[in-house]
Amino acid sequence: MDIPGGLRQPGQTLIFDADDTLWENNKLFEQVIADFIGWLDHPTLDRDAIRAILDDIERADTAVHGYGSAVFLQSLAACFRTLRERPASSEEIAHIEELAVALLEHRIELMPGVADTLTLLGGRHHLMMLTKGAQAEQQAKIDVSGLAPHFRSVHIVREKDEHTYRSLLGERSLDPATTWMIGNSPRSDILPARAVGMRAVHLPNVHTWVLDHADLDPADTGILTLTRFTDLADHF
Repeated sequence: MDIPGGLRQPGQTLIFDADDTLWENNKLFEQVIADFIGWLDHPTLDRDAIRAILDDIERADTAVHGYGSAVFLQSLAACFRTLRERPASSEEIAHIEELAVALLEHRIELMPGVADTLTLLGGRHHLMMLTKGAQAEQQAKIDVSGLAPHFRSVHIVREKDEHTYRSLLGERSLDPATTWMIGNSPRSDILPARAVGMRAVHLPNVHTWVLDHADLDPADTGILTLTRFTDLADHF
């Protein structure tokens, strides 16, 4: 798709999602879920049925408590309680936390070519980061990633919805027509950005959280879909 802008229009604002865009994130959660379901070893429900129950619990928990590892562990404990019809014991809670050690230690695996691509883009455009989640947890991941110096500003928010994007545009005096949101999540990166007049780059990730899925309009010329993070340097 040929969208006006890119290298023909330097000095644009590129706002980057963090989790599953700059670095892998949800595949760690998916591994924990797979290990949790296997450990639970429910006598009658298969893995898909258990996952559907957990998704419903996560949907309710994140709506009330936000995002992050602590809320995720709370959802796992609630799933255990629902399926076993009793609370998890202290030993079982400890085991659930052990399954999630990679999350709790904020381990980071950068997407291929991220640092070099950000260096190139930073010489042409204004870069910002916008990530949702628990403040301390997201900041820890940003610190471990070493990517913060690439961005003029970093924003950690509880939710990424139309209000968030509209507020950011006003706070930073950004022109929506020359501001791009770049991320993997249709629900929190692409659709709300488009709703406030920004343009967007969708970087699909096979590990995108199921609750972040949403349909995109293939006829929307304000959305550029790319395969790899490094492809950004060819368009901007």
